[in-house]
Amino acid sequence: MPDRHTIRIAAALIDDGNGRTLLVRKSGTKWFMQAGGKIEAGESPALALCRELNEEIGFSIDPAMVRHLGRFTALAANEEGRSVEAELFHLRIALDPAPSLEIEEAVWVDRMTADAMPLAPLTRDHVLPLFSALAASR
Repeated sequence: MPDRHTIRIAAALIDDGNGRTLLVRKSGTKWFMQAGGKIEAGESPALALCRELNEEIGFSIDPAMVRHLGRFTALAANEEGRSVEAELFHLRIALDPAPSLEIEEAVWVDRMTADAMPLAPLTRDHVLPLFSALAASR
């Protein structure tokens, strides 16, 4: 039985191949994080991610384009007392995002800029270190 305090999500570490990653911020919040969202019943994490990327930032992505990086857990940024269990995927693409639905802001940033922003725990503790490792391996 799933833990009611854990939110299962699919999220994307998106980079443009030029040292920048894409971060989004939901309306009415201050935390920047990865695009993505909740995995619906019967939906695979990769399909959930592609659906969320299309809904949130207008990226139409083939599930074959994403590479699974692992499952990570962190405190939820916008839901006190809850945590997220994220299936994290990597995607390299350089499109201009078109924020919609609950996404108020989507920005391409380098690591130094990201480090100075208010970041969700998952982004700060897991995603940005992976972003740095990916950039170093290029």
